[in-house]
Amino acid sequence: MTKPESKKGGVTAANAPSKSTASAAEQVNNNGSIEPGCQDQSTPIKAKVMKQTSRESLHRRNTECEVYDDGTNTFFWRAHTVTVLFILTCALVYVTLLEETPQDTTYNTKRGIVASILVFLCFGVTQAKDGPFTRPHPAYWRFWLCVTVVYELFLIFILFQTVHDGRQFMKYIDPKLGVPLPERDYGGNCLIYDPGNVTDPFHNIWDKMDGFVPAHFLGWYIKTLMIRDWWMCMIISVMFEFLEYSLEHQLPNFSECWWDHWIMDVLVCNGLGIYCGMKTLAWLSMKPYQWQGLWNIPTYKGKIKRIAFQFTPYSWVKFEWKPASNLRRWLAVLGIIFMFLLAELNTFYLKFVLWMPPEHYLVLLRLVFFVNVGGVAMREIYDFMDDPKFHKKLGQQAWLVAAITVTEFLIVVKYDPNTIMLPIPFFIIQCWILGIILIFTWTLWRFFIRPCRDERAARKHSHSRRDSPLNEK
Repeated sequence: MTKPESKKGGVTAANAPSKSTASAAEQVNNNGSIEPGCQDQSTPIKAKVMKQTSRESLHRRNTECEVYDDGTNTFFWRAHTVTVLFILTCALVYVTLLEETPQDTTYNTKRGIVASILVFLCFGVTQAKDGPFTRPHPAYWRFWLCVTVVYELFLIFILFQTVHDGRQFMKYIDPKLGVPLPERDYGGNCLIYDPGNVTDPFHNIWDKMDGFVPAHFLGWYIKTLMIRDWWMCMIISVMFEFLEYSLEHQLPNFSECWWDHWIMDVLVCNGLGIYCGMKTLAWLSMKPYQWQGLWNIPTYKGKIKRIAFQFTPYSWVKFEWKPASNLRRWLAVLGIIFMFLLAELNTFYLKFVLWMPPEHYLVLLRLVFFVNVGGVAMREIYDFMDDPKFHKKLGQQAWLVAAITVTEFLIVVKYDPNTIMLPIPFFIIQCWILGIILIFTWTLWRFFIRPCRDERAARKHSHSRRDSPLNEK
């Protein structure tokens, strides 16, 4: 490793560290990294390099790492509102003056809708408010915010159609849609070892090894990066399997073998995804968050490393949900779990009522969409819940994701109420009622009965100390 250089650029005379601080501060090496990593704010910190100049740095929580940034503002980071407006205007002038409009109403309608969406995306990418994430670029997250708005408007449009018109409208997106889905057998033979099949007695296991296995793993890996808590991830994972048990009389693809539920899903796919996600979270919480401009790094290795780190977070906040700390956080965590489970159910019910096969690209696009917007929404929810004095309102992405989840469910209810209203078996109803009663009872005890008991005990203890002979003397 080459000799470390001193920091350049971002520290002015007003905020430059003192001599004693600089001796303990990190040094930037030729690879563009600084050692050591971020420190926990709950312990005394002897050396601080440089605080962020954003408003959030003034309200830094003890779970957030320090960030060093030399303040380099290159062409990549500057706003290009005039450039985007000029390119957009040129494209519209070309379409208006130089291109002949086809005499096809259907084609022109589709083209006009797509052009309207693109113009809105251009406006949003350049003018929308930034969210909590800035890497790889703020425009990337502004783009997905605008896509969220477009998707919610599309769902509202579908919601206001009749069932027949809504399903037939999907043909404008893909002519193969708009036809009922064929019946499929999902349960079948659940023997792990099938002695009746001499050639391959483990054929039931190999039949489950399809593309959904890595999809399950990758999905829970990403969900873990969103939620950043092992317990919440495991609760959601197990709860969804219970939901599949409870609703398999409504959707046939919820009918799975017991070992598919608990071994393949919970332990192997979900469990391994959560484990790898937690390991990634541990690495992200320990890595240094010090940033230099690309041209300030002297070596090619350092430049390549800096480009790769552009796709990692700018800073890191460890989520501490602490659901049992107060009633507000407890209800917030219950709401998050409920919305997560509802969004998971919408994935299956929505493609069922809109007649979309599981392998259709629209189903995959919806999952990609939630991967990109879910992390931002969870960060905004955590900020709103953890520091309501600073974050006075729910973030824009979190608001839209909640609206989308509810709208999707309303579409399911409107388009196929018969499936939703199929009677649930009585023993399943008993299990859910028992679970709700236990949660309600624990909530009463933890946040109402126990505090009153502790307060009475503390008052009694203070009276006994006041009346003790030692105090009389």
